[in-house]
Amino acid sequence: MPPGGGGPMKDCEYSQISTHSSSPMESPHKKKKIAARRKWEVFPGRNKFFCNGRIMMARQTGVFYLTLVLILVTSGLFFAFDCPYLAVKITPAIPAVAGILFFFVMGTLLRTSFSDPGVLPRATPDEAADLERQIDIANGTSSGGYRPPPRTKEVIINGQTVKLKYCFTCKIFRPPRASHCSLCDNCVERFDHHCPWVGNCVGKRNYRFFYMFILSLSFLTVFIFAFVITHVILRSQQTGFLNALKDSPASVLEAVVCFFSVWSIVGLSGFHTYLISSNQTTNEDIKGSWSNKRGKENYNPYSYGNIFTNCCVALCGPISPSLIDRRGYIQPDTPQPAAPSNGITMYGATQSQSDMAAATPLLQSEPSLTSDELHLPGKPGLGTPCASLTLGPPTPPASMPNLAEATLADVMPRKDEHMGHQFLTPDEAPSPPRLLAAGSPLAHSRTMHVLGLASQDSLHEDSVRGLVKLSSV
Repeated sequence: MPPGGGGPMKDCEYSQISTHSSSPMESPHKKKKIAARRKWEVFPGRNKFFCNGRIMMARQTGVFYLTLVLILVTSGLFFAFDCPYLAVKITPAIPAVAGILFFFVMGTLLRTSFSDPGVLPRATPDEAADLERQIDIANGTSSGGYRPPPRTKEVIINGQTVKLKYCFTCKIFRPPRASHCSLCDNCVERFDHHCPWVGNCVGKRNYRFFYMFILSLSFLTVFIFAFVITHVILRSQQTGFLNALKDSPASVLEAVVCFFSVWSIVGLSGFHTYLISSNQTTNEDIKGSWSNKRGKENYNPYSYGNIFTNCCVALCGPISPSLIDRRGYIQPDTPQPAAPSNGITMYGATQSQSDMAAATPLLQSEPSLTSDELHLPGKPGLGTPCASLTLGPPTPPASMPNLAEATLADVMPRKDEHMGHQFLTPDEAPSPPRLLAAGSPLAHSRTMHVLGLASQDSLHEDSVRGLVKLSSV
């Protein structure tokens, strides 16, 4: 706005910064389109995912493929070499029942292997820090030095004291019956065991499918083994034992595989039937958590006291949803504030860095003084409010020299005052503003140069020019 005039201000035009060059600066109106990533892509556990996160397995899947080969080969040989003869000689229901058992076994196996066993999500850094801060406050520890949180907490469930262990990997207190799998590197809710035959952990969300798998596999193994022996006996009655083996060599292989596997499969099915009837897990049974040897008052707080109820809860209860949301999208991170031009990063900076960042513009300011920055004797300084001035017509140019001569004595420093004052060079100026005392005269000052005799003329001209501007206002 021109002095003394009320004309309109000129519109400032700003040119847009070009971003077509190889400069790393980005236009504020154009953002890079980053493809949204799903949570399974950054999952911290040691798991493998397929079909865009729909299938979740452990990394050690070699034994799982062996299980598939044994089931497929044995069942395939039975359907190809034994079922046609048995369907004609005995009943066509034999291959039908075998087919139903086979599909049920494969369905429960794949459901157990490809599903989330009940993995607990890990704590975020903020949640872990908040948990440790709460533990420190509860324990009354001081902030000095790091102290790891305690490993256990105690809760009461149905009158029984249960310890909750702290997982230093997942940074959480594990819920009751949860445990950390060392192979998958995850905390699993109601952890039973890690089964390499299914290639996954067995926990809260897939235990019923695991039990139905081993139970149906026991029936299928016994079924195939029994009718393979029946097939060999019927053929040996007609052509002899050796000729029967020559006519159906696949039956020998099936009988051998079923004979050596049926004992372990049937035994495993019986063991898990006992666990379900008492509402225990393999982990609890091996550790003897609810054994009477620990004391007469030690009992299983999770048992309903009825075998039928325990079985219904384990096999027919609702399946809890997955807690890790592996197919969900990752939320974009909060944008961090941009670093200042002097290279100091203000985000997360220490107190000394913040002081240096605030002091840097003082060291980089122009050393020349203006009339606004110069504290005139008898006039209000920077810290005092200015009195309101009534706008009027501009002062005629004829009054300029008189005004300059009247205030020249106030502006120019005298020789005796010059000797009593101490001026600071830019190197001697204080850097952090907070290091100065509150009442120090340099607390709100700018960097000053030593005023020599040769620079007094330029100071006189700048002072007069500034006073002209003030008088025109």
